[in-house]
Amino acid sequence: MTVYVIGHKSPDTDSVTAAIAYAGLKKSLGMDAVAACQGELNPETQMVLDKFGFSAPEIVTDAAGKQVILVDHGDLAQAPDNLADGELLEVVDHHKIGDVSTNGPIFFYTKPVGCTGTILKELYDVNKVDIPANVAGILLCAILSDTVMFKSPTCTDEDKKACDELAKTAGVADMEALAMEMFKAKSAVDGVPAKDLLFRDYKDFDMGGKKVGIGQLELVDLSLIEDVRDDLYKAVEEVKADGRHSVFLMLTDIMKEGTDLMVVSDDPSVVEKAFGKKLEGKTVWVDGMMSRKKQAVPPLQEAFGA
Repeated sequence: MTVYVIGHKSPDTDSVTAAIAYAGLKKSLGMDAVAACQGELNPETQMVLDKFGFSAPEIVTDAAGKQVILVDHGDLAQAPDNLADGELLEVVDHHKIGDVSTNGPIFFYTKPVGCTGTILKELYDVNKVDIPANVAGILLCAILSDTVMFKSPTCTDEDKKACDELAKTAGVADMEALAMEMFKAKSAVDGVPAKDLLFRDYKDFDMGGKKVGIGQLELVDLSLIEDVRDDLYKAVEEVKADGRHSVFLMLTDIMKEGTDLMVVSDDPSVVEKAFGKKLEGKTVWVDGMMSRKKQAVPPLQEAFGA
């Protein structure tokens, strides 16, 4: 039976490349595994796959009747629909342990590193399987993306070591140039509908029993979205109105290393509780905020009483 290796909803470079890399590893170990993703690729991920000669994985959004492996997530909100009607075989992730459960023991591997790609490098090594150069290339890109070229507080020495080794395997001489190429692709906003930008990297969370959405748009310069700020705010309002208590959009400036946090909430005071800054208008600047996982979600969960 085919096993689908699937990343989270609103796929990003880590989730897509992790699915490709882990499906390749499992196939080399005798499993009929295929990579899948839960939506269309964002510009950065498309650039990465094109650069290293990969096609986009097939789109799979329903796990009913399927055997699946989850990569880069372990939350039901991020998993394919009807996961309970399929069979979950494994989880490989670098986030907090979520609410996915199983009827029996499974391989569940998570580590506090900056990227799932770092874990997959380790799994290739542990299983004594050589990483193909093109797979090394996409894993390298995933780590550079998730750690924002090592600027994110989620970055560890293990991530940096993995990048050094993957770059050698992939034949990449200048990691910084590769990262900038990716960031420019990630910053592409011209002609993209505001709601698509919001959902480019978006996740829903349960915080204190309330549904809270957090999107992130990483840009080399916030001036790139000045002309669409009002449209982005309207998109946040629409998504919030669809049964959510709050929706936050992190407008992250990669070069200035901070985030202009756009907020629509039933209780705007959670912003001050979480970040020590009062919301005035539609956004608040949070200096140094680069990571949703480490710098946005934990303080918001505490503010919501989760």
